[in-house]
Order: sequence, then C-alpha cells, then structure tokens
Amino acid sequence: MFTGIIQDVGAVRAVTPRSGDVEYVVAVDRLALAALKPGDSIAVDGVCLTATRIDAGGFAADVSRETLAVTTLAELAVGARVNLEPALRAGDALGGHLVSGHVDGVAEVLTIAPDARSVRVSIRVPAPLARYIARKGSVALDGVSLTVNSVEGEVFDVNLVPHTQAVTTLGAWAPGRRVNLEVDQVARYVERLTGR
Repeated sequence: MFTGIIQDVGAVRAVTPRSGDVEYVVAVDRLALAALKPGDSIAVDGVCLTATRIDAGGFAADVSRETLAVTTLAELAVGARVNLEPALRAGDALGGHLVSGHVDGVAEVLTIAPDARSVRVSIRVPAPLARYIARKGSVALDGVSLTVNSVEGEVFDVNLVPHTQAVTTLGAWAPGRRVNLEVDQVARYVERLTGR
C-alpha cells in the first residue's frame, strides 16, 4: 500500500530482458535505501514492484510481461526519470490517499495550460475507467496522488502545484504523454458492493 506522495525521483540505470520478463535497475537520490530489503515493495511510476536487490545507489526489480503490457513501464529506457515511493509502514503519515500500486490502465495527457502558479492538465482515460473518475475524487497518475477538478466523459482535469512539478516527473509532462492511472479504490469497491 502507498500514499501517492513521491519520496524521490530516480533514473533507470539498466534494462535487461530476462526470458520474456525484464529486470530494471533504478538509481535513487533521496530514497532511504537503508530502510529497505529485498522483497520490499517500491512503487515505480505508480506500479508496485518487488525489490530483488538493493545496493548503495539503487535497487533492481523484475517486471512481468503482464505488467509491461498494461502499464507504461515497457516504454522506459536507460536514463528515464521515474517517481518512487516505498510501501507505507504502520505509523507513516497518510498525506495523499490509499494507492495500491495496481495500475488500472494507461491514460493520455491532452493539454497543459498555465493556471496562476499551477498548471491545469487535461487527461483522457480509457472509456471503461471513466465511470470511476469523480469531481473532487482522487486518482494516482504515475504514482502521484491528485485531486480531480472536473470531469466530462472520458476527460478529466487536475492541477499541478509548483511543489508537485518540482519534486515529481509531472513537471516534465507534455501533451501526448502516456501515464499510469490508478482510480480511487473506494470507487471500485462501491461498484462491487452495488453490483453495477
């Protein structure tokens, strides 16, 4: 479980195919590696991965074919910057919202426009996921917890404040970018409970 509050922006150091899967090695800057051990979960651009090795400068994780097919991780090359968050531990602050790291689909950045000191970003979601996006609800985009400002059909808007732009990869977004989307868990459970 995660919160969508990014703790570091890492860089992909190596991408190694392994019998159909891929091993990624990610270099970190501020992430507290001393608190991590092999087997721990780390969200990489919102995707929950299991650390297989940890060294002084980063960690390695295997990515399955399924994960490569349903997220943007297959698009990562050496040097790509990625949002990082270690799993939530008992007693940690919950500053964003509960995020599982199980990506629901890939969305697309449509437009980015200045909005005072922030930028307003319009995102298109895959049609089957649009029903889970609610005004003033939460979403995780590339692992970042954000509040939905408005929704119209398959398009919703979020604002990126200067802090978010500075401490995540979202400040480098451009129209056409594909991003990992995780909808609010509450929406999925409500649907299941109501049978709709």
